[in-house]
Parts: sequence; C-alpha cells; structure tokens
Amino acid sequence: MPTEKTTFTSLHTGGSMTQVPERQSRLSGFVKTLFGDRLSIALTLISVLIIYAFVPVIDWALIRAHWTVASPAECQSGGACWAFIGAKLRLILFGLYPPEEQWRAVIVIVLIMALVLLTLSPRFWGARLLLVWAAGIAVMLVLMGGGVMGLPPVPTSKWGGLPVTLLLAVLSLGLAFPFSVVLALGRRSAQPVTRGLSVLVIELVRGLPLVGLLFVAAILMPLFLPPDWNIDKLGRTLAALTIFAAAYLAEVIRGGLQGLPYGQTEAAQALGIPYWRTIWHIVLPQAIQKVIPPLTNTAIVMVKNTSLVLIVGVFDMLSAARSAATDPMWPAPSAEAYLFVAMIYFVICYGIAAYSRHIETDLTARSHS
Repeated sequence: MPTEKTTFTSLHTGGSMTQVPERQSRLSGFVKTLFGDRLSIALTLISVLIIYAFVPVIDWALIRAHWTVASPAECQSGGACWAFIGAKLRLILFGLYPPEEQWRAVIVIVLIMALVLLTLSPRFWGARLLLVWAAGIAVMLVLMGGGVMGLPPVPTSKWGGLPVTLLLAVLSLGLAFPFSVVLALGRRSAQPVTRGLSVLVIELVRGLPLVGLLFVAAILMPLFLPPDWNIDKLGRTLAALTIFAAAYLAEVIRGGLQGLPYGQTEAAQALGIPYWRTIWHIVLPQAIQKVIPPLTNTAIVMVKNTSLVLIVGVFDMLSAARSAATDPMWPAPSAEAYLFVAMIYFVICYGIAAYSRHIETDLTARSHS
C-alpha cells in the first residue's frame, strides 16, 4: 500500500536538535510572521481591519450586484449596477462617434494594441519600427477622420472615448521624445544661448500646471494665430500635452546623460564619428538604459493626464463615462462608470510598469552575463 511521505526539518530547541515535520515548520513560521513581535501583531491587526472595512464594498460590488436587468428600475434595490456598463458600453468606449461608423474606432484600438505589442520585442527596435508607427498613425487618423476612400467624414468634435485617450497618450509621448532629447542636449550644451533657451523652456513648462497649459492651448492659442489658421481643439490639446511631456522627459534624459562618463564621447570624437551619430548610437542608448524607471513613471503620468482634457471640452473616455452617468433613467450609476474607467486606466498603466520591469531585468541580466 502507498504510504504518505513526511518531510522533516531540523529545529534548534535549547541546545538540542529536534526533528519536526516540514508542514508544521511552515505553519509555525507563518504564525511567527503574523504574531512574532509587536510590529507583526500591529500590522496583522491593521490588515484585518482593512479587510473588514472592505467587506461592505465586496458585498456591494459582487454579492448584491446587478449584472443583468430587464429595466433600470431593478438597480434601485441596492448593490452595484454593472448592467449599466453593458448598456452604455458603446458610449463610454467611443463617445459621440457615429454608431454606424464605430467599427473604424474599433480598428484604431486594435491597431494601437498591435503596434504596442510589436514594440515590446527589442528585436524590432530601429528605424523600420519608426516607419511602421508613422504609417500606422496615418492610417488611424484617416480611419477616425474619414473623408477619403469612401469613408464618411467625422469631425474631431465627434471623436471620443478610448480611441481618443489612446491616441493622445501615444502621440504626445511619441512626438515629445525627440523634442525632449534636443532640450536635454541643449541644457548640457556649452553654448550659453542654446543652454539658456533650453533651460527657459523646460523650467517654464515644468513651472506651469497641465490644466493651465490646456487652457492656453484651447482658449488663448487661437488669438495668437493668423486669421487663416484654424487648428481644431483636439490638435491644440495634443500640442499642450506634447510640450508638457517633452519638458519632463528632457529632465529625465538629462539625468541619464549626466550619469555617463564623458570619455565615451571623447573616444567617438577621436575616431571621427559625427556628433549626432555618436548621440544616437552610443550616448542615448546607454542614457535611456539608466533611466528606465523614471521614463516609465513619466509615461504612466502622461497616460493618466489625458483624463484632464475633459476640462477643455475634448470628449475622452472619462468625459464619455461622465456623460453616460447623467442618464436619468439609471439610478445614480456614477460609481460604476468611474470604476470601469479606472479599471481600464489601471490595466494600461500596470501593463506599462510590468513591461518596464521586464526590460530592466533583461538588461541587467545581459550586463552581468
């Protein structure tokens, strides 16, 4: 007959050695972690209180929740009304975009996800990837705007929801990166004029809140443009986000540049390598490798900052959820709408953070091998 195998672990008790089952040893170690000293006891009690405080939330969100309803009135009996998300999903995800043309917005979301997945692999990094991104963004803008290839035109005032959030985040970060490199190099330049202008731009933008820049772009910028120039509100908002991101990315990249020994640049100059080729192939890759965590933090902040565009009338995903929650037919569904949008933002930001940790671990392993 088969017998159960028991693993024993040696424990020091007093001056002797005692053999105890490994399962019992793990249990005693777990109990010691929870109640071993005063700090462990305090943290355990605090954790229990936090879990107890969340019990009503779990009861509201899961146990008494309404997942499907025949009419909105059924949600008045308490509990989360997740059926509202199903009923308003199109409005939250696509905003005011015409319902019969929302398949174009779906393709834009799929294209963004496909390009992001393609970018995750370092073997695709290079000039070709930049060309693929440029072509992909052009296709997305054509799909969203229409007016060509038989697609009905859709003005940017009708754009909204998740595609606008993703496009603003991707375009602002993508356009800001080359400007941030120029600003970072200009701030470290030996020429006083170049350094002074770079410092002025960086400190001026970093000294202003993003809300102020958005109001300047949405309200004041048209007053300074020639009468024949007409930049729509979405384009002006993108410009404000790009300038804001460029200033913060410039300081991050400058920190990476300062961490590199100057001898590498001198060696490249001695070999006759042109300045910009030295920056692109030698200096910049090493600088970026040193500042992956702050670069990731800036990218996450910019993704979340796209939610601020609602104050200047751009209909992003948060604006769409806010508009959906004003439907009088549904009994106060604001919490469910905002939680759903928060979950989408969390998935996006957590994915960026997880990927940065993977890249950082991979680069560290390569440097040690």
